[in-house]
Amino acid sequence: MSHEDNPRRPQPPTGWRRVAFRLPIRLYRAGLGPLLGKRFLLLHHVGRTSGLARQVVLEVVSYDGEKDVWTVASGFGPKSDWYRNVRKRPDVAIQFGRRRVAVTAHFLSAAEGGDVMVDYARRHPRAARRLAQLMGFPTDGSEAAYRKIGEATPFVRLVS
Repeated sequence: MSHEDNPRRPQPPTGWRRVAFRLPIRLYRAGLGPLLGKRFLLLHHVGRTSGLARQVVLEVVSYDGEKDVWTVASGFGPKSDWYRNVRKRPDVAIQFGRRRVAVTAHFLSAAEGGDVMVDYARRHPRAARRLAQLMGFPTDGSEAAYRKIGEATPFVRLVS
């Protein structure tokens, strides 16, 4: 299954839902990013056509504190603006808690994405089920179902 194989993937939010999705950015700007814990980060990237600075808050799917490596997913698929921007310019920065770190984005293969999603589902079963639902994937909670979801979801590893 490739990243484009899921026709049920929801569209990014618009209107008041977009405002709600972007509220965590205001927390980071106000210096309150640590309130979101270690499950979220603020990605600083550059618009692929505009060249303007952009920001998005993403859930951290996994974090290796010894190596300073974060893994995030493009829940709205490969057409998400942040994902397309980072594909064009992979040298970005993140804010994680109070830290700002320069990182380089590495794009995981479908098989690696499957492994990441299975691991995430083991560690956070309720969150994994909600995430699958949000992304438009049916799941029975099995490892095979989460592997299939992970194979269809673009994952990005951010390495300092």
